[in-house]
Amino acid sequence: MNVRIGLGQPIARAQVGLEWTDLLPALDSVHFPMLWALDPYGDAVFNERQVPLLLAELDRLPEAYCGEWVGQARELCQVVQSGTHRFLCFVGD
Repeated sequence: MNVRIGLGQPIARAQVGLEWTDLLPALDSVHFPMLWALDPYGDAVFNERQVPLLLAELDRLPEAYCGEWVGQARELCQVVQSGTHRFLCFVGD
């Protein structure tokens, strides 16, 4: 995970990544559309208007899905919200 300005150079990075498990594809796309969009092989990019939706989903995420990545994702969301033209990127393989 990282935050980029204009999809260019990263300005902030997470210290841990999201460990892909069978649980993530099982998320309900209706209740977790932002997290459901994550792809282990491709990148997922969230803009400043999508970040509040992602944060709301992280608040409702069942404990089985949580880990250190959730706290770091929240911190990176704050970086996106603190400026303009910033994007939160989940980088796949």
